[in-house]
Amino acid sequence: QFKMDLLHSNGVLIIQHLQKDYRAYQDFLNFMSHVGDPRNIFSIYFPLWFQLNQVVGTKMIWVAVIGDWFNLIFKWILFGHRPYWWVQETMIYPNQSSPCLEQFPITCETGPGSPSGHAMGSSCVWYVMVTAALSYTVGWKDKSAVTLHRLTWSFLWTIFWIIQISVCISRVFIATHFPHQVILGVFAGMLVAEVFEHAPAIQTASLRMYIKINLFLFIFALGFYLVLKFLDIDLLWSVPKAKKWCANPDWINIDTTPFAGLVRNLGALFGLGLGINSEMFITSCKGKNSCKKSFRLLCVAVSLATLQLYNFVKIPTHTEYLFYILSFCKSAAMPLTVVALVPYCVHLFMRTTEKKLN
Repeated sequence: QFKMDLLHSNGVLIIQHLQKDYRAYQDFLNFMSHVGDPRNIFSIYFPLWFQLNQVVGTKMIWVAVIGDWFNLIFKWILFGHRPYWWVQETMIYPNQSSPCLEQFPITCETGPGSPSGHAMGSSCVWYVMVTAALSYTVGWKDKSAVTLHRLTWSFLWTIFWIIQISVCISRVFIATHFPHQVILGVFAGMLVAEVFEHAPAIQTASLRMYIKINLFLFIFALGFYLVLKFLDIDLLWSVPKAKKWCANPDWINIDTTPFAGLVRNLGALFGLGLGINSEMFITSCKGKNSCKKSFRLLCVAVSLATLQLYNFVKIPTHTEYLFYILSFCKSAAMPLTVVALVPYCVHLFMRTTEKKLN
């Protein structure tokens, strides 16, 4: 416990230093925290990649969902505190002179802090994107192409680490994570992504398999929670701490609770499975139009525009169970829209246009 308190106190010093010296970069750091938000995977990264490369897009959802599920389990096992409430409750500071850490609207996460979900989600999805981009150049044989591959490799991995370091600094800056929590999140995310580089079976998974995986993830997480609750260990211990020490009660959001993230990810995985195994997907994305650049680019544009409309759909939070059900449905609708609904509508539009021209 002494070593952990020492690690936390050193982390607080780093946070204070960041908040003091990086005031001019506050907007940028808050922006990078939003960049690392796992929800961007479903609304931005996935629509872009799935229409350009369905294998990469499918892998991205699997990596994001399984990675976030492991993040939840690790959070429940490690019992990691967050800086903004830890400094208020620790007894290591003399005379009750606890450090003052500034809070922001995105500070008041309600789940445990270790490992960082933003850092883990960002590293796993960017790892998939970088390795996918490099796969196009790895087969080049002539000397000039090999040199270009090495330059591309260096450039992409440099970008990867710049983004990950920026996300980590931003999460520490807003006092929602300690440095060791974001570092653990980055490497855990990379490990999950690397495992899925060697899991081709996900590309041919049936809808039944998607449902089985969904049920397993949900039952395991719920069972883990109930067993420890039976042992008088409350895995939701962090929620009252967040409510108690958050500077502004309006900054507390049910969407950041552990079960909200679980339901959101299970919905996304179910929506992907439903879309990939639908007749609309087979007709549009496996038909003759699927090879046309115009079809893919139009699908990307329409998908991104449509998914932004989902941001205007506000789920009522007054009833917790209703919120979880509607959150699952909304999350399932997003990949279903990208995979099946939008491509099918674009397919019908292009077919109608071609008939008129003929």
